[in-house]
This record gives sequence, structure tokens and C-alpha cells, in this order.
Amino acid sequence: MNHVIWWIRRDLRLNDNPCIQTAIERNEIIIPVFIQDPNFNSSKSSTRFDWLMSCLVNLNAELLKKKSRLILRAGKPIDVLQQIIRETDATRIYAMEDYSPYALRRDQEIQEHLPLHLLAGVTIHPPGSVKKFNGKPYTVFTPYSNAWKSLPLPSTPLDCPEYLQPFAFNLFSLPIPQEIKQREFIPSEQSALACLQNFCSSNIFDYDAFRDRIDLNRTSHISAYLRFGLISPKQALHAAFTAMRNSQDSSQKHSCQTWINELIWREFYFSILFHFPEVLKTSFNPIYRQIHWQKSTELLITWQHGLTGYPIVDAGMRSLRESGWLHNRLRMIVASFLVKDLRINWKDGEKWFMQHLIDGEPASNNGGWQWTAGTGTDAVPYFRVFNPILQSQRCDPQGDFIRKWIPELSKVTSQYIHTPWKMPMDEQIKCKCRISRDYPEPIVDHSKARSLSLKLYKEARDKK
Repeated sequence: MNHVIWWIRRDLRLNDNPCIQTAIERNEIIIPVFIQDPNFNSSKSSTRFDWLMSCLVNLNAELLKKKSRLILRAGKPIDVLQQIIRETDATRIYAMEDYSPYALRRDQEIQEHLPLHLLAGVTIHPPGSVKKFNGKPYTVFTPYSNAWKSLPLPSTPLDCPEYLQPFAFNLFSLPIPQEIKQREFIPSEQSALACLQNFCSSNIFDYDAFRDRIDLNRTSHISAYLRFGLISPKQALHAAFTAMRNSQDSSQKHSCQTWINELIWREFYFSILFHFPEVLKTSFNPIYRQIHWQKSTELLITWQHGLTGYPIVDAGMRSLRESGWLHNRLRMIVASFLVKDLRINWKDGEKWFMQHLIDGEPASNNGGWQWTAGTGTDAVPYFRVFNPILQSQRCDPQGDFIRKWIPELSKVTSQYIHTPWKMPMDEQIKCKCRISRDYPEPIVDHSKARSLSLKLYKEARDKK
């Protein structure tokens, strides 16, 4: 029997894994290998790196149950793979396709020298498969979504066999980390599947009504699991379709479809990055590439540390630093505040998110920031500016999320929780929160900031 390398990258799972399934179908012995690529290390995101290492602990534990084990090495991927081939005479390398500019360059180089076979699975439909009739990529979501939905549904997700044929080589492996750093998500495939199943058996049915409520746990929370492939997008889609078939009425069915659209948005942004890699460096819409953003390290740091004086923004930024995750609506609110209220380049916010998000995904993160900034493909109109007060009142009505993350405001009543600077002095004394001393005043006036922001965009549009 031939030995093959399963190069684990964004598929830290055993179920519904094309690399494993292909090797089994070909009666090949799998050597699971994870490579610590120097281009992805803790210096770029200690949050994501720590969580990834914790995922490897659990992946190795599951491999051991199936008579296999994980080989962990570090170095330039092509060098590590060449060394393992020399040690094992492995005939093939199986890996999941990836679509970032770096991944495409890396894989092309390796394929020129080694038997690397790339398999689809990071997305449901690979970026190149959803195109217009003329072969060009879509740059607007709705027609992309319609074309995506017209394609055949993927096959049913496959379970991993009870055992994997063990490899006989005594291969060197770096020590697998033993301590799991607990965060917002338990880093295991079992937890990922349970999270998906729990959502699709309950909250998906009223997702459309509650998806913007920051104070409620009503979203799926599977973004980190999708990011590293602890579950596959195909598994997520099939779970959603099962829920849709179990819907009791048209409202529940509509909610299921709304959530499926979120999966399609993810694939849309993968497609944009694949076809237009320059979006990682500049605005997709050339009109806004010459905007004269405000350059203020002080304002940027104030936003990063949650000290803007707007509770919903500050609670969001503090929770990001602590938990490594943000509710999608909250991502829009804090992003809009940085770009539209502080007039700071969206690229600074994009970079900060990538440093702290466990689910930090270049395609989705870039797409979300450019959408909010109004500089992207299917972007929100440039003149739409999120009002942090109204958003706070709508998405966290009683201020529960705010109080959780801003202890200074823990005793502030619901009347003032969204606008604490309006508290009379006796109220400030009563709730032990003196504005300016214990919690900052707003660093900008939203109404004035909005006008200045619209002027900034208008100047850029007038120059086109």
C-alpha cells in the first residue's frame, strides 16, 4: 500500500474530509502532517495561533483513537514536505485548496516540484465555478447568489471510518501542545458539530428576527470552526437544509434561507479575493482609493482599547480583545465608527481585526470592512453611516452586553446606558460612574462627524 501525506491546513477535522476520503478510496495509508508555516505564526495573531494550537491537541487525540497520529513540524512547507517524502517514500500529498494570494503562490511553487493534489472543500462551490455567462466573475452579491443557488447541491457529508490504517514509520514530530487555552469556542471537531446541530435545531428558525441582537446568543457561532475547517461548509449547508425541511411555516423557512445567505456571502468574498487579490491592499472601488483619511494614532488607539465614550463601540472593542470574537452586527457598528465617525482608513481596522479575531479570515474580513466603508464591491452606500446610539438601543436594548464588558457602567440604568454622558450629576454619583473621570465623554459628536465623513467621500467622488 502506498503512503500519502495529508497536509492539514484548513481542514482540522476527520469527518467530511476530501483528503481522507480520497486516500481511503485509493487504499492508501495516510500520514497526517501539520506544518507551522513561518508566514502564519503567533506574531501576526497570538489569539488565532493559540486557538489553532489547541485545535491540534484535540485533532491528535481523535487521530490516536483511530490508530493514527499527528506529525507536527515547522518550516517552509516545500522543505518540510520534501523531507517527509524522503523519509517515507510517500507518493502523493493531499491538501485542501486555499484561495488567498499567498496560498495560491505557495501551492503553485510546490506543485512544480512535488506531487501535490489539491481538493475542493474550503468552500461549497470553488471561486472559479461561479461566473457570468461571459466567464467573468460576479462583483455584486445578488446575481452571484442566484448563480450560486442554481448550481447542483453538494453530496451528503461523509463520516470518517472507525479506524485509519496506521503508518509504520517512526517519524519525528514536534511536541503537540498539551494545554488548551479556553476562549469563546471549544477547539474541537465534536464541539463544532454540536454547535452547528444546536443552532440548526433551534435558533435558526427565528434567526431572521433576532440575528442583530447583540445581547442574545441567537447566532450560530460557527465562524471560527469554519475558518479552520473543524466543520465543512458542506456540513453547515446540509444542516441548514435539514432545518428548512423541518420548518413549521414560511417564516421559519425564510429564517433558514437568511442564514444560508450568510454562507453564500462567505463564498462571495472568497470569490472576490480569488479574482481580485488587490483588495487586500486597496479599495475595490477605484473612486475611493484617493480618500484623504485622517491619520491619528491617538484616535486609533482610543478605538482599539474601547475608550471612545460610545458604550456599544467600547463594549465591542473590549470584548474583541478579551474573547477573540465579535457578533457580526457589532463588527459593522465598530467598523462604521472607525471609518465614518473617526475618518480613519478602513485598512487600519482590518489589520486590527486580523490580529485579534479567532475567526480572522482574509477574504471575509476584507469584504466586511470594505462593505461598511463603502469602498468595496457590493458595498453599503457611502452615505450610510451607522448611528452608534440608535444601533445600541436596537441591538442591546437593556444594555446587558454593555454592562458585561464595561464594568464602569455596570450600575448605570437602562435610561442612560446608551448615552451615559447625559446623566445628571446626582445620577452619576448614585451609579458610581463619573463621566470624564470613570468613563470618557464621547470623543466625537456623531452628527458633526457624519457630515465631515460625507464631505470626505463626496470630494473623492467629485475627483473621479
